[in-house]
Amino acid sequence: MSDRMNATPNDMRAFWMPFTANRQFKKEPRLFVASQDMHYTTHDGRTVLDGTAGLWCVNAGHCRPKITEAIRQQAGELDYAPAFQLGHPKAFELANRLIDIAPEGMEHVLYTNSGSESVETALKVALAYQRVKGQGSRTRLIGRERGYHGVNFGGISVGGIVANRKMFGTLLTGVDHMPHTHNLSKNAFSRGLPEHGADLASELERIVTLHDASTIAAVIVEPVAGSTGVLLPPKGYLQKLREICTKHGILLIFDEVITGFGRLGTPFAAQYFDVKPDIITTAKGLTNGVIPMGAVFVTAEIHDAFMNGPEHMIEFFHGYTYSGNPIACAAALGTLDTYKEEGLLTRASELASYWEDALHSLKDCPHVIDIRNVGLIGAIELEPIAGEPTKRAFSAFLKAYEKGLLIRTTGDIIALSPPLIITKAQIDELFTKLRDVLMHNI
Repeated sequence: MSDRMNATPNDMRAFWMPFTANRQFKKEPRLFVASQDMHYTTHDGRTVLDGTAGLWCVNAGHCRPKITEAIRQQAGELDYAPAFQLGHPKAFELANRLIDIAPEGMEHVLYTNSGSESVETALKVALAYQRVKGQGSRTRLIGRERGYHGVNFGGISVGGIVANRKMFGTLLTGVDHMPHTHNLSKNAFSRGLPEHGADLASELERIVTLHDASTIAAVIVEPVAGSTGVLLPPKGYLQKLREICTKHGILLIFDEVITGFGRLGTPFAAQYFDVKPDIITTAKGLTNGVIPMGAVFVTAEIHDAFMNGPEHMIEFFHGYTYSGNPIACAAALGTLDTYKEEGLLTRASELASYWEDALHSLKDCPHVIDIRNVGLIGAIELEPIAGEPTKRAFSAFLKAYEKGLLIRTTGDIIALSPPLIITKAQIDELFTKLRDVLMHNI
């Protein structure tokens, strides 16, 4: 074993790790030192099957040659180019490639560096659009309970996960929330989209009645709420939201940071559900998780509303130092090439039925109170331990890691979203290991 494989940092104190139980981790570190295709290698030389595509982002699998080579070449050719008043060819090439696979009507792209920044950008676009259209009173933003839209102030304001919000003061004003769609009493163990709950979209009408449509700029939802534990939209729910937004002149934003780039078996969830939003946020799978990058898609109507006034004037005062970074663009182009050559943007549709059967085979395991699935996403909800929320799922996470399987937990829910290159044999391996974990978990 190489020194690299066996290396543990001699001092872990300086790094305050994100969304991590820091004290527990630093007593028993879990370190990855290498990866390839469907697997990680740990610092002690073990192989771990990736059941979560890293963090919902490594859709094409790890260390794919076209992506790594694209990065290598770009780093030696053009490392950085200013994004303001200047550009470079790959930023334009990538935007065109993205529009080619985007849902119909999406014609322009703004670049960001993460899903959180994509959400902030989308919210600012929505507010500014209403203003340039002469509707400056439309300043209210509507999110959803249990929604996750990143960790910046706009994202946690429209988001609805309590732990992400409670320590940060009043957040943005003028924000309201629709109820989430999770209903264990009616929809537990549904296969695919649940039957009950489309009427929950009508809660938006209640909010419109309370505030008046003339004050509401946009509604933002995840088509499938991922980070909160894979909450699925009931049949007809998203279509009804679209109808209500259209009726009242409210922009509809789909947060596709997780569902974008093939997770459901179509390039984007908007295509899977046949619903046309006005704005789409993306990140994660855009570069296969290799380099931070996001993209926000907007319609021609939104873009063109800003293209007025003197031509030498900046139309929209927003952007980032690293918007359309050359190396990130190269990574994204290599990722799109890999998706196209291997048919990965639609592969989940081919595996969805097999995945569903394997996932629901765990229904008889102890403490399982619900199983949910759509595309190549799954969730197993566990009965919480009285007085110790999250402990049962976290224990399962640790045991799975010991058995060579990476899963993700949120609350007492196990979430699964493997790289799209997973084989049926690897699906069998994943659920065989997970069954063993659940059968012997606390």
